Amino acid sequence: MLNVSHLTKKYHRFVANDNLTFTVSDGETAVLAGPNGAGKSTAIKCIAGLLRFEGEIELCGYNNKSIEAKQILGYVPEIPAPFELLTVWEHMEFIARAYHLDSWEERAEELMKRFELTDKKDKLGKELSKGMQQKISICCAMLIEPKILLFDEPLVGLDPHAIKELKLMLSQAKSKGTTIIISTHMLDSVEGVWDRVFIMMNGRIEAERTRKQVDQSGENLEELFFSITEKSNTDT
Repeated sequence: MLNVSHLTKKYHRFVANDNLTFTVSDGETAVLAGPNGAGKSTAIKCIAGLLRFEGEIELCGYNNKSIEAKQILGYVPEIPAPFELLTVWEHMEFIARAYHLDSWEERAEELMKRFELTDKKDKLGKELSKGMQQKISICCAMLIEPKILLFDEPLVGLDPHAIKELKLMLSQAKSKGTTIIISTHMLDSVEGVWDRVFIMMNGRIEAERTRKQVDQSGENLEELFFSITEKSNTDT
């Protein structure tokens, strides 16, 4: 479970996240949706413990800056940043050693096969395309079988097969009780995946809906999204 309480992140006078409070339960997939500059990526980085912030964030009851929290967290950034001089396989080994994983090789092989990286096993990070680098990021995050998964625009740069595999993996992780948070500005990219959506604008959560609420009300999520984001742009 993820608990975010009064998350505020400022860059001097600019408020990137303005008093965000929300919860994502075990086995739930939540989407932080909003246009570029809404504060989605900043929130993801705060949750991942990469930025200083005001407020409180807990991952399965642990403070997000604690070692216990980091041991159960998988994070895929928007821009992949593999080690240039490590091979694909060495990336997997690096993560396995960092997290003290036992008998990890078979799972690593499976992940690489699913993302069509097996024939790139000995390729260096700097030799790979952005799409291949994104696949490495996903494999590294999934290798530890995290209880909390953070994705920042995860489908950017992926080919159709990889998108299909990633969505299948998300479904499988969800069935095991994993909490999943996805940041995106493209609602159609997470269609069929999400359980709860937070629509963000100007650093704030302007609306929250569950899939059940949308299905029961017949509300059009895309229309809601644009009504909020376009109204906010007009107001500013």
